[in-house]
Amino acid sequence: MSKKIPLNELFAGLQSQMTAQLNTNRDYITHPGSKGDALENAWIEWLQKYLPNRYSVDKAIVIDHEGNTSQQIDIVIYDNWFTPFIFSQNGFHYIPAEGVYAVFEVKPDIKGNVENQTYIEYAAEKIESVRKLKRTSTNMINSGLRHNPRPLTKIVGGILASTNSFSHKNDNKAIKSHLSNQKGLSGIDMGCIADYGCFVVDYTPNKEIEDKGFDKFVDFYENRSIETVKFSKKENSMVTFFMQLTRYLQQAIGTVPAIDLKSYLATIGETLDEEL
Repeated sequence: MSKKIPLNELFAGLQSQMTAQLNTNRDYITHPGSKGDALENAWIEWLQKYLPNRYSVDKAIVIDHEGNTSQQIDIVIYDNWFTPFIFSQNGFHYIPAEGVYAVFEVKPDIKGNVENQTYIEYAAEKIESVRKLKRTSTNMINSGLRHNPRPLTKIVGGILASTNSFSHKNDNKAIKSHLSNQKGLSGIDMGCIADYGCFVVDYTPNKEIEDKGFDKFVDFYENRSIETVKFSKKENSMVTFFMQLTRYLQQAIGTVPAIDLKSYLATIGETLDEEL
């Protein structure tokens, strides 16, 4: 008879491995720029290793068909099946907005300040810079069937950190307070503090975006409000984060809208032949 695999031990090993790597990068790399790069790369490599192959993970700037761009994003999770082009220049990527599933800001600590903003405010601003880009949606064929354009999907936004140095660590009030100040397109959906816990922000209403068009997408974010913020146990932070992220990707979003290539080609005065 085959033995059962102790899943709790496998999860604990995954947790300790990633936490140790993040702590080493934080504690022993002293140059701020190098430390930031090391932390970002650690998260990217971890997500690339465990997410299904249909998802790509990179540092990137997100663009739309009008030429608008987001701020530089530490981690972009994006589609590589239905989004046919990604611009790469010297190892850096420019990803069409239609292909984006989720974006994350990476910091060494959930508490901190940059450019007169808290880290949470800074992350929220970057998330908004992606969500406000104009995405297209068009017909697509899947399994031989033609499907009409779908409404724009949610874009998951979050923050990833190694530790939490807020003075009152046990009640989560400080983190919840900062999260509650982020509204509309800048709202944060989830995050992970490796040695403290994963958090998920529950909003109401929390239904899918049912109507087509960018205005309806914006309305969805403007009209939702935070109901609760839930934290995992610290020893389960990485696994809980990964499972929650995967659930968002596969069950809440599914497949990103098909990109309308005509909108991009129109910028250079060309058209597509739609008949084969």
